[in-house]
Amino acid sequence: MKKIQLLGDITPAQFLRDYWHKKPLLIRQAIPGMKPILSFDALAKMATQNFVESRLITHADGEWNMQHGPLAELPSREQKQWTMLVQGANLYDARADALLRQFRFIPDARLDDLMISFATDGGGVGPHFDSYDVFLLQAHGKRRWRIGAQKDLSLVDGMPLKILKNFKPQEEFVLEPGDMLYLPPHYAHDGVAEGECMTYSIGFRSPSYQELGEAFLQFMADSIDLPGRYADPELEASGKPAEIPRHMLSTIADELNKVRFTEEDVTIFLGEHLSEPKHNVFFTGPAKPLTVGRFGEAIAKRGVVLSLKTLMLYRGKHVFINGESFAVGRADKALLDTLANTRMLSGEALAGASDDVMEALYTWYQDGWVELG
Repeated sequence: MKKIQLLGDITPAQFLRDYWHKKPLLIRQAIPGMKPILSFDALAKMATQNFVESRLITHADGEWNMQHGPLAELPSREQKQWTMLVQGANLYDARADALLRQFRFIPDARLDDLMISFATDGGGVGPHFDSYDVFLLQAHGKRRWRIGAQKDLSLVDGMPLKILKNFKPQEEFVLEPGDMLYLPPHYAHDGVAEGECMTYSIGFRSPSYQELGEAFLQFMADSIDLPGRYADPELEASGKPAEIPRHMLSTIADELNKVRFTEEDVTIFLGEHLSEPKHNVFFTGPAKPLTVGRFGEAIAKRGVVLSLKTLMLYRGKHVFINGESFAVGRADKALLDTLANTRMLSGEALAGASDDVMEALYTWYQDGWVELG
């Protein structure tokens, strides 16, 4: 794989081998000439929307305070030590989405979102750690980062933020526009704005096994088939009526042990689970959708693109989109895999699409999952 500008003078393969999950990497001028994608006013307006996840963090007189959005009012930009965080900017701005997609040397199943942090002088969120990998890209101004590989991850009690109790930094860097710092999970860090600044955080999904286990059991509940009903024709009289009979326990245990799941079950569950839109993501179809015929004519000329909010994955014969799954034949699969990987299809590529694919695309167009190119 060729080198990409984001990682400086190393390839994605070298990065994954030597740094991913292992140690930090500072990349000076990962994006030369970096300019903010969104202005402060655009970011502040985004934070007023109830479907956008945002937070306001202030630090004054040693006290931390956090307010969840929508953020109708913000402190003066002249006031020091406050931070506005806007999560999932890539869902609502095509330029933010394009930046996030530059990190697709990591699979979409792991890539999460682009969070934008605006901070006034001295602003930050305190020394903390994340449970996932993160790239910290400086977009505007300067931010001083102190980082450390400490084992003690105990937190200060009674805080609205998860702030490390005994932060012991080992390295310090000042990032300027275009500089980027990668940190593996659980690596302690503290970023403080030097003057007004904007930092973009590219985060990755790292679901807990507990979360996955609970969701998988719910998923499997719909496919479990255990016929019959408990019976005990050989029941004997008991002198301890409150005790659960041994026979009842062993019989039911034997039946429950018949529940099995296959790798295909896990594949379908994982594809649906990982592509499921977040709770605050809503799709809006076109106000005046084209007819099926007009839609076919339009995509033959313009092609289709996935909505910024759509997540499309695949594995084997299974295709997943926004929490739904279906199995496809080989010809359709090649086309849909291309759509998932490139997030668009040209009119030329769609020329040989089957009726099933065209029907699916039209449904997704009506739902706002895909758009005309």
